[in-house]
Amino acid sequence: MKFALAVSMCDASHYLPLARAAEAHGWTSLAVPDGPFYPKQTRGRYPYTEDGERFWPDDIPFMDPWVVIPAMAAVTERLRFTTFVVKLPIRQPVLMAKQAMSLAVISNDRFGFGIGLSPWPEDFSICETEWKTRGARCAESIEILQEALTGEFFEHKGKHYDFPNMSINPVPGKPMPIIIGGTATPVLKRAARLADGFVSPNTTSDKIKEMVDKIHGYRKEYGTDDKPFEMISVAIDAFDLDGHKRLEEMGIDEACDMPWLYYGGKFTSPIGVKIDAIKRFGDEVISKM
Repeated sequence: MKFALAVSMCDASHYLPLARAAEAHGWTSLAVPDGPFYPKQTRGRYPYTEDGERFWPDDIPFMDPWVVIPAMAAVTERLRFTTFVVKLPIRQPVLMAKQAMSLAVISNDRFGFGIGLSPWPEDFSICETEWKTRGARCAESIEILQEALTGEFFEHKGKHYDFPNMSINPVPGKPMPIIIGGTATPVLKRAARLADGFVSPNTTSDKIKEMVDKIHGYRKEYGTDDKPFEMISVAIDAFDLDGHKRLEEMGIDEACDMPWLYYGGKFTSPIGVKIDAIKRFGDEVISKM
């Protein structure tokens, strides 16, 4: 099993030392979320808390992944970087393809593009995109990205996007994995049909297993089960060695963890506390898997 360090809601000065520490202590990846702004009021319900409310304050820092990932890539050599997840349908897909491909190239093919939707209707209204067609536009945006990744000229005429003949360069030297996150059945089907991987949201191991099993079934239906595919978990009940062994047994390829929360830390803990947790988790879990 591989391990991804989840880094979010922390001081901007923490990112580079956390990336260095992760690479030094056996972590494979570092995952950065996407939070472009904080609507003061929202009509949406946060799907990963019991009461549907956001659990973070409005002034907690969310660094832009397109800024912070290149900075971390510059001070590491092996660590992979992923977005868990970029809210794809609130963005213009051609510009998004250009950013993702450029990041893959500048990081020496160490970028995995994790994408999803958004539970907040305000994300769409503020960005002047349509909420009700978000799933269909996400799927079409993935198709545009896949066309762009060939490096060849392509013309796209879809239901939601219509672009003339063009090409985007440079192209990554290795395939850039597209990883889809979410829980709804259409999202799981989209991952099985179009993506190179799936990342679960923050949920329990049993629910993750249900989603993993469904995706395997959908991949057989779509005839994509012969292609490489990675399963990534963000489990809220797997903190130790035994918990991660259970994840591996259910078919998880990479576990995404924020270890300072396991050892009494907080999102706002000092950098020393976080680095100590990275080392401790590396010794207690990663080195034994």
